[in-house]
Amino acid sequence: MKILLVDDEAELVSALSERLYFRGFEADWVSSGKEAMKKVTENEYVLAVLDVKMPRMSGLELRAKLEDIRPGMKYIFLSGHGSEDDYAVGTAKAECYLVKPVKIEELVEKINQALGS
Repeated sequence: MKILLVDDEAELVSALSERLYFRGFEADWVSSGKEAMKKVTENEYVLAVLDVKMPRMSGLELRAKLEDIRPGMKYIFLSGHGSEDDYAVGTAKAECYLVKPVKIEELVEKINQALGS
């Protein structure tokens, strides 16, 4: 099962990908919505972890576009500075909404819950 991580902070998302790999997950990462749409077109992901606040395309906008490409994919939102409105929309449109910095154990737990593992 492949997971896609999307965050404009490349160092953060690459480190998350590596840490998830060591916990048995196959996690690709990209740092923009445009790259994410290309990856999802080329690969079969079961879940995407999306940063809510990104330049050019927010995680909320990206989720809507990815849903068109890969219906049924699951989502987890991450935010370092989300608003109450983002939280309300994010929790309605994803399996969960986590605040950065996120502990890897918490992210793993939420991924497992989202995937029914």
